[in-house]
Amino acid sequence: MFVVNEDGCDLLCLDLPNAEALRGQRLATGDATRLAGRARGLADPTRLMLATALLGADELCVCDLSWISERAPNLVSHHLRVLRTAGLVSSRREGKLVIYRLTADGRALVRAVLGQMEEAIR
Repeated sequence: MFVVNEDGCDLLCLDLPNAEALRGQRLATGDATRLAGRARGLADPTRLMLATALLGADELCVCDLSWISERAPNLVSHHLRVLRTAGLVSSRREGKLVIYRLTADGRALVRAVLGQMEEAIR
């Protein structure tokens, strides 16, 4: 029985000059790993919701983000910790409040994920 693989070539037909040029420009493994980690930071609906809320504001505290997302404060704190670890948000303490804001990389990635939807949600 012959199985056709729809995702791969049945014949090796390498365009060597083009492939070599692109191979020289590819992401280094370490950079790809770091960037994939950042992308994983937004790969959860709650985290994407929180990051989108932060895109619309300069800074928000956990209480505001909890209210906006309709999620428990401890769950919001957990997701914000993941976003901070991924380098997508930064935080600062103001008395008893913890205030979050998107980093420049976080803003760029959220905008890339939202694409044209950013205008629709504003």
